[in-house]
Amino acid sequence: MAGWKSQDRSTRYVGLVVVLALHAAALTALLQYSPARSALAEAMPIMVSLITPQPPVEKPQVVPQPLPVKPKVVQPASRVPQPVITSTTSAPEPALAPSPPPPAPAPMAMAQPPAPAPVVAPPVIPPNFSASYLENPAPAYPPLSRRVGEQGKVMLRVLVNAKGTADSVELRSSSGSSRLDDAALESVKHWRFVPAKQGEQAVPAWVLIPITFSLKG
Repeated sequence: MAGWKSQDRSTRYVGLVVVLALHAAALTALLQYSPARSALAEAMPIMVSLITPQPPVEKPQVVPQPLPVKPKVVQPASRVPQPVITSTTSAPEPALAPSPPPPAPAPMAMAQPPAPAPVVAPPVIPPNFSASYLENPAPAYPPLSRRVGEQGKVMLRVLVNAKGTADSVELRSSSGSSRLDDAALESVKHWRFVPAKQGEQAVPAWVLIPITFSLKG
């Protein structure tokens, strides 16, 4: 019984498919025929369906509430100057160079003996020509100079040697009369002197001898 029902249903489906196929073939052949296609187009009403689109539903926008603004309190200007804070950057510490090694001790110098004290030569005592025991005669007054009244003072420079005699007699200053000068020079050449001494030793030295020619004496 169940098998028959199933076979009957299949037959029905096949028949329905064949009918639909025939209708489709007839419709296709009809559309191929031009007068029929025109008549069919005129007879078929054009159905236009206007579908009004629904407006989109806008979501309500959430408006953020403004934050309450605190009133700005303006401080009155102060006459006291505010301290200025400046940032100071500490300079890097300089790198310390290694200290040089201590110098090697210098070799000790040999102790030098103290220098001998300089020998101070004793002073020179000049020659003496006025000692009484020398008995040096005064120069002779030239007779012509006496008659004409020539007078004056002669200064002689004499080099006395270590033996006490004159090695050289020079005229240092004139009396104004050549006769008086010559008389003094000739007389002193023969004088004897106490020689100059340096310590205990007799040494040659120069000495000045004044000789005065005067008619008053």
